[in-house]
Amino acid sequence: MEKESNMTIMVAAVGRPFSTGMLYDCRNDTLVPGLSLWKRENLSQFMGERPQLYSDFEIITSDSTEDKSSALNVSASLKASFLSGMVEVEGSGKYLKNDVKSKNHARVTLKYEAYTKVQELSMDHLGRDNVDYKDILTKGVATHVVTAVLYGAQAFFVFDRELSKDEDRQNIEGHLKVAIQKIPKVSIEGEGSVCIDDKFSKTVEEFSCKYHGDFFLEENPVTFVESIKVYQSLPKLLEAHMTHVVPLKVWLLPLTYFDSEAAKLVCQIKADLVHRAQCVLEDITDLELRCNDAMKTTIAQQFPDIGKNLKNFRNLCFNLKVKFQQNLAKRLPLIRGGDEKDTGLDKSLHDYENFLFRSNLNVWMENQEKEISLLMAITDKLKKKGTKILLSEKDLYKEILSEDRVMCFVFHSLTSTDSFLSDLSIYLNKSAEPDLNAAPADRGDKRNWFFSDNVFDEVKGTMARFSESSKEIKRLAMVLAAEHKGASIHEYEDGDLIKEPEGAGSSEDKHGNRKKKKPAPLQTES
Repeated sequence: MEKESNMTIMVAAVGRPFSTGMLYDCRNDTLVPGLSLWKRENLSQFMGERPQLYSDFEIITSDSTEDKSSALNVSASLKASFLSGMVEVEGSGKYLKNDVKSKNHARVTLKYEAYTKVQELSMDHLGRDNVDYKDILTKGVATHVVTAVLYGAQAFFVFDRELSKDEDRQNIEGHLKVAIQKIPKVSIEGEGSVCIDDKFSKTVEEFSCKYHGDFFLEENPVTFVESIKVYQSLPKLLEAHMTHVVPLKVWLLPLTYFDSEAAKLVCQIKADLVHRAQCVLEDITDLELRCNDAMKTTIAQQFPDIGKNLKNFRNLCFNLKVKFQQNLAKRLPLIRGGDEKDTGLDKSLHDYENFLFRSNLNVWMENQEKEISLLMAITDKLKKKGTKILLSEKDLYKEILSEDRVMCFVFHSLTSTDSFLSDLSIYLNKSAEPDLNAAPADRGDKRNWFFSDNVFDEVKGTMARFSESSKEIKRLAMVLAAEHKGASIHEYEDGDLIKEPEGAGSSEDKHGNRKKKKPAPLQTES
């Protein structure tokens, strides 16, 4: 562990309301408002201020936590606190929380940054005998005092759009990056219209924009063209509102400089532990994104059990993430304050890493994606044959009563409610820190119908017979609840079932005679 009790620290403000002379607790990365080491008049009397002029722009093509933290100058230690949920960000700092909700997104970010001045305390404050309220030093409420603040402003323009399955992300982002590089040089005509090269106009108009910044705008930009206008106005906005600049970086002096008995930051969290924590959260987030994409498919709407299982899986991932963040938030202050060794955090990270591998959550999600792809291929073929896909019992009754003859391709409960998800959810909620090594694991592909040759062949065979049926009969498809997995064909005339279902809805007795079954009730969402 690296000793930190006597070191000056620089931290990113990320939208937090810092000011010189303010107290700060590095154990949990929180400001301590209302308390000060100096009287107000003494604090302001000897304050130093000097210009620090700088501006630059940067294009960010990665959406990882690592790269967003780097863009905001967030240290590994502060990032650990952010990952745990202990740090609330504002202004441009909200860029850290702007996460995509889907894997099928193209995203490029334009960053603008400007510095204006540095404000700092002097030796009239920092002399050991110049502290007005010495009793504050030993109260244990803070570990550091803010001795200098760099002021300025930042702005992030996040350009984002959803991709179709045939589009290449790198290609789309590459074209957008080239267009963004030209923003500082784009001309704005007298009427306020923006001149964009025809080569890029089609690309950029499909992107939406989300603004995170420290500049007060009358209206936030939502399109690429609006972003160009705002970006080019930022230097003038900054010049006209110099009193409205915000803290970007702050420098902290340990309180042990004034009194050796003051609370101290004993050690920082090791960088490799922070990286592992980041990876655990990113792995869980990746599962959430894949689940979100799966829930958007028409299959998740048409097959209620699939939609229900995906919803339960997303809730499970959310709860797992919250548990992990709570665990981090509990351990970080203890380690930093020297009350706990980082071996406990190391073990906790190992448990989560092992759990994510052993529980087969990734395998579960892969199987859901395979099932959705297969069902999508089947339903697409049915649609090409003029088959109408129904979503409810009401829709079926309406169709069979409005047509003389109807043939219906029926999916029979291919997916059932997943006990693994409910068992794991119950287990995780038993305690604040459940033993992940004893948590239930997924059974993998053992329950999936598409790994069963009999069921899969039956679905394909039934579909082939359905496709060969008379084109003069109206064809439908929907999901029914049944004891069997697979598919069958139902025929209706004037609203009545006239032909016993072929396929999963019927079976043979021991003498080879076909046994008749009543049509199963329609499956509805719970």
